[in-house]
Amino acid sequence: MGSVARTAVMASTASAVASAQRTAGAEALRREQAAERAWSPAPPGGPTLEATAQLVTLLQDLAALRDQGALTDREFTHQKERLLAAHPYR
Repeated sequence: MGSVARTAVMASTASAVASAQRTAGAEALRREQAAERAWSPAPPGGPTLEATAQLVTLLQDLAALRDQGALTDREFTHQKERLLAAHPYR
């Protein structure tokens, strides 16, 4: 395989990976936004177990996106702070 063909294959692969990461990031953001809308105000005794489990899942999704390179550390930190601020038990 010539160097031009190798370069074309590498560029195509990089483009496919970047596209997959953007798609994964967009899907995680949609799940995050849906979960934020689904949360109801905290009951008097604190957050529900379900709300806390959703928060943990969303934080794990964000960490996975960061680890895959779909989010920068700065983006990860910003989104993590948004989630923690929205959690009913602060």
